[in-house]
Amino acid sequence: MREQSETRAVILGKYIVQEKATVRAAAEWFGVLKSTVYKDISERLEQIQPELYAQAKAVLEQNKQERHIRGGLATKRKYELQRKQREAWQLKKSES
Repeated sequence: MREQSETRAVILGKYIVQEKATVRAAAEWFGVLKSTVYKDISERLEQIQPELYAQAKAVLEQNKQERHIRGGLATKRKYELQRKQREAWQLKKSES
C-alpha cells in the first residue's frame, strides 16, 4: 500500500511539472481527490524525491498566485456565453 502511494506521488509530481498542471487538473486526470494530490506532493514526494518536490511545489505556487486571474477569465467566459445565448434567443424570437 505504501509503495503504491509513493509511486503515485512521483507520477503526480512528474505530471504537474511537465504539464504545469493545477492540483484540480491533476486530480481530475488521475481520478483521485484534490486532497490526495496535495498530500502526495506536500508530504510524500518531499520525502521520496526532494528535487522533484521542489519543482512541483514551484509550479503549484505559481498556479496559486495566478488562480484569481483564471477565476476572472472563467467569469468573463460565462457572461460572454450568456450574452451570446440571449442574443441568439432574441434573434430567434424576432424571426418568429
